[in-house]
Parts: sequence; structure tokens; C-alpha cells
Amino acid sequence: MTDLPDIAAVSAPLPWQAGDWSRLNEQLASGQLPHALLLTGTRHTGKSRLALALARLLLCAQPAAGLNCGKCHACQLSASGSHGDFQWLEPEGKSRVIKIDQVRKVVEFSNRTAGFGLRKVVVLSPAEDMTINAANALLKVLEEPPANSYFILVCHRLHGLPATVRSRCQILRLATPAPEQSLAWLDSSSGSRKDSERLLLLAGGRPLLAERLNGQEQADRLQLAQRAMAGLFSGKTGVSALAVALAEADLEDALVQLADGILSLLRGLSAERLATAQARAAFALVDEIGGIRRAISGGSNPNAQLMLESLLAKVQRVLGDGGLGGNIAVGQGGT
Repeated sequence: MTDLPDIAAVSAPLPWQAGDWSRLNEQLASGQLPHALLLTGTRHTGKSRLALALARLLLCAQPAAGLNCGKCHACQLSASGSHGDFQWLEPEGKSRVIKIDQVRKVVEFSNRTAGFGLRKVVVLSPAEDMTINAANALLKVLEEPPANSYFILVCHRLHGLPATVRSRCQILRLATPAPEQSLAWLDSSSGSRKDSERLLLLAGGRPLLAERLNGQEQADRLQLAQRAMAGLFSGKTGVSALAVALAEADLEDALVQLADGILSLLRGLSAERLATAQARAAFALVDEIGGIRRAISGGSNPNAQLMLESLLAKVQRVLGDGGLGGNIAVGQGGT
């Protein structure tokens, strides 16, 4: 299960998800929990952890205090990843997509009788990584979910999913946590508020990414990239420093960092400057980066070096003159 920690006996939501978790428990208790639930929001804010907590609660034989008990046989199996009524679907191996054969298997799985007599649960994460054929294969089972079957779709980019899939799910939009909530949670792993603030800034306000960056060389590389973008946008340095800073990142991470940097620049502009042709060109660059990311998620496999060189050349042309980047704080955005 990508982006999830080692599974503890009890899977709890993150602190900033308390309100959403309470409503989900109320729906479950009243028999109103949707059989197709779509969790959407900013990447690296804990959607997959909420999906895991809900899945294990649905499978637990003796829930306690609104969580799975962690003691029953079902909880032991779901913790080990061997529960026969639980499927977690994500791109396999080196693939960037969820394929139709994977979806067909979980559709078949959902039509079986639950082995423990309770419920069957399927989590798809990230759901927008399904190919079009895979999404179409999922449609029928979402329209008429088998008895006691629950589908939980985790989605970073809501409009990356076909409208037909979105329309068959109850959508739960999860907010990005406030900085103070993220910092309080990060303090336990970073060891100090100063380190938490640095990591959260580097991560663009996304707490799970900040946690991952703690103690890793990736944090230093990200900081170098952000400084290089600040220098480029203010007209003080060229694009070469940014190219060096992004050279060690994989293409997806490099694209995210570029989009974050440009968005941070744009957020700091006045309404008058946002109306300029240069600002519109910067927004177009963000849209282009988003399109490339969607194409990669859909199975495209571009040459990473050539793609990055082409994008950096455009960034240089559009933003390298310092015309928009007077006083900016790169790193405060989030995609």
C-alpha cells in the first residue's frame, strides 16, 4: 500500500480528519454509509490513511470507540494484508496506471460472498490512475454495488476521474490541514517546532510529505530547487541552477516542484499584476505541467530529460526576466 506506514493494530484517522471521521461513523451507524465513496483533496494530506482506517473499521468484528478493535481475527488479517475480504488496488510494479485486468478482478471479488460474513471492501488509490477502459469496467459495479460491498476511491485530482465515475460516488472533499494542525502533528517526528516549520514550508503545506522529508537528502534537494526558482523568478540567476537542483528528482517530483514554485509566485502577486500577459503565460505553464502529469498518469512515458529541458526553457522565457518575481516565498503552494 503506497504512502502508508507500517499498519498498526488500530488504524486511526489523522488529527485534522476528526470531523470527517465523526460524520463517517454516524453514516455507518445509521446505515447511510455510501457503497461508493470518493475521498478527494490535496496530495500528501492523509486521504489514503483515512481510507485505510475506514476499510479496517468496516471489516472489524468488534469496533471500539469508532475505530477497528485491533484484536479480532479480521483486524489481524487486515493488518498483515491477508484479509480475504479486503482489496487495495494501485498501479502494480513499474506501471503508472491501474489496468482493466486489475479492475475486472476486484469486480469479480466484490460479487463473491464475504468470507467473514460481514463486508467486502475495495480501495482504489489513486483512482485517477485508472485507464479509461479500467474506469469503464468499474462503472457497472458502482451503479449496482453488490450487497455488503464498499468501494473507497482515493483521488488527488478530482477531474482526472471520468465524470461518469464521479457521479456514481458520494464525494468527500478533505481540506488541507491548517498549518498549526500540521505543525503540532509534525513536532513528534521532527523533534522541534523549528524543524517542523522548515519541513512544512519545504513540503508546500502538505504534512505527510513534510514527514517523509524529515532526515532525508530529498529535503536538501528540494530546498535547493526552491532557492533556484526564487533566484530565477527574481531575475538574479539563470535556469542552470534550477536544472541542477531538479536533476536528481524523478520527472513526477520535478513537475510538482515546478508547478508549486510558479503557483507560489502567482499567489504573491497583486490583482493588477495577475492581469498581465506575463502572469497569464505563467498560468498557462502551470496548466501545461498539469497536462503532462495527467498524460503520464494515463500511461505516457516521455523522455524525462528532454521533457524537463523543454519545460525549463519555457520557464526561462516566461519568468526568467524577474518581471513578476520581486518578493516571493517559493514553497508555500501545493498541488
